[in-house]
Formats: sequence, C-alpha cells, structure tokens
Amino acid sequence: MGKIRRAIVSVSDKRGVVSFAKALAELGVEILSTGGTAKTLREQGVAVKDISEYTGFPEMLEGRIKTLHPKVHGGLLGQRSKPEHVRQMNEQGILPIDLVAVNLYPFEATVVREDCTLEEAIENIDIGGPTMLRAAAKNYPDVTVIVDPEDYDLVLKELKERGEVSLETNFRLAKKVFQHTARYDGAISNYLGQIEGGKKVSLFPETFTFQVRKVQELRYGENPHQRAAFYRDGVVTEPSVSNAIQL
Repeated sequence: MGKIRRAIVSVSDKRGVVSFAKALAELGVEILSTGGTAKTLREQGVAVKDISEYTGFPEMLEGRIKTLHPKVHGGLLGQRSKPEHVRQMNEQGILPIDLVAVNLYPFEATVVREDCTLEEAIENIDIGGPTMLRAAAKNYPDVTVIVDPEDYDLVLKELKERGEVSLETNFRLAKKVFQHTARYDGAISNYLGQIEGGKKVSLFPETFTFQVRKVQELRYGENPHQRAAFYRDGVVTEPSVSNAIQL
C-alpha cells in the first residue's frame, strides 16, 4: 500500500491513543475522529477534524449515527488499484481513508455487572465501530486497521522505517479484526440468548458461541499419527486444568 495520508481514530479504550495520534500527525496524517476521542485529542493539542465536518452530516440519534455514511465507507472500501473505483470516489467527493484505529463499546464488561439492565446492554452494542472495522479489514491491501492498542507501536515503527505499512502486517491486523468482531458478536448473542421478558432467566441459551485461543501445539493427538494443539477459553477465570500453572 502507499503512504498513509488520512486516518480515522475513534476508540473506547483510550490507552496510548494520544501518543499514537500525535505520532501520526507528525508524519503528516490528517486525523478524523468523533465524540469523546476527538475531545480527548484536542485537549492534548492534536489537530482533529470531526467526521461530521468531513461528511457534511451531523452526529444524531444520541450518538447512534456518527460514521454510517458513504464518505466514510467509500473511503474505506474503494480499491485504489481500480480506476473505476477511483473515478467514482472522485465524482462523489470521497477521500481515501488509509488507516482506521477503532475499538468497540465495552459490551462484555457491561453485561457482567450484576446491576446491568437490558436497556444498558443494548446501548453498549456498537454498530458503527464494527462496520468500519470490517470494511477496512476487507480492503486490507489499501487500509491499515487497528483494533488493539498494543499494535500502535508496530504500525508506527513500519511507517517511520518504510514510509508505509507492509501488506503482511495489514493482513495480520485484518485477521485480528475479524477474530475480534466474531467474539464481540458472539458475546452479544450469548447475552441476549439468556434474556426473556427483559430479564436474564436462563444459563443455557439455545445457541452458545465461544472463542478459544491457542496456547501451544502438542507433539501429537489422541494417537501418535495425529496432529493436535491445546486451546484455552480466555473468558473462564475459575480454577481448571486449562488455566492451571504447573509447579
């Protein structure tokens, strides 16, 4: 991909976002943002353009609509290598968006609280965030997408050393996005599956989704000729064989 000229930065988890945005600005990147993130960055002296200013469409419905606009998603999905895409983008005043740093409303952290209501849970279902993440990840040859603050340094390192982010890194970050959004949607499905009449009534929904992470590859499976690996469910915190520490 080419040089990063324009980025969307809109995060719930603000760890490291100010230093990341400052570094992008020093590299000449225009930063688009929304709501609380834009406020935080401005307070720290980072030049930011509101996405509503770029799209010409205001944030509305108590923040439910911020980024759902063709000027945003056209800028993420347009393939720079296709002249017809570029022509259509130019006709509609759609600017390429080369980097997206977005993480999502804290749904899982909200619903584990004993006092969480259904209404509060629903308000913590992110719509615009996953939509931008998926669009950017789909177009990974042209767009760098970051869902994990731990990846800020990696991206900045490549930008400073190479002037761009490698295709290999973009692909790895895109895979991370789809893993993240799959888990996010699974958490929503699992929570709503336990709700009847506005209250949590069942521990056993009709369907249950979970995501496990590989801990290590094993020498072999149940039989010596089989390949195997050991996976752990990161949500489980109570003592078990899967999270035991060998002494």
